[in-house]
Amino acid sequence: MSTVIKPPFTLETALQKVQLAEDAWNTKDPVKVSMAYSPDSEWRNRTVFFTGREKIREFLTAKWQKELDYKLRKELWSFTGNRISVRFEYEWRDAGNPTQWYRTHGNEHWEFDDEGLMRRRDMSANDYPIEEKDRRII
Repeated sequence: MSTVIKPPFTLETALQKVQLAEDAWNTKDPVKVSMAYSPDSEWRNRTVFFTGREKIREFLTAKWQKELDYKLRKELWSFTGNRISVRFEYEWRDAGNPTQWYRTHGNEHWEFDDEGLMRRRDMSANDYPIEEKDRRII
């Protein structure tokens, strides 16, 4: 994310932060996305835990090799001080079975440092199969 929005957040800046995150993730560029996180950012992504930008890049590279045609929408759920919570939904095709589409629903809790970089990301999600005709995010 090229625009730096620092805490404490207002409704306007929290909405902007969420939109910038959505836009960055939809590029599917692990380097670009990783720059929004502090060098020692702590992540929980479902049952996977790791720390640091290099691990973030590795994780996202593998993610987008598996999740083809990934398209994401994020929605601000709540915010306070240096924290934001979002709900999200994304759709993707499975590289191992390219005719199978999935929709993933989840929540993320974000904590930011004083410079506006995310120092903690805690994510929970569920995937379920959908038919291509049932896609909502195109």
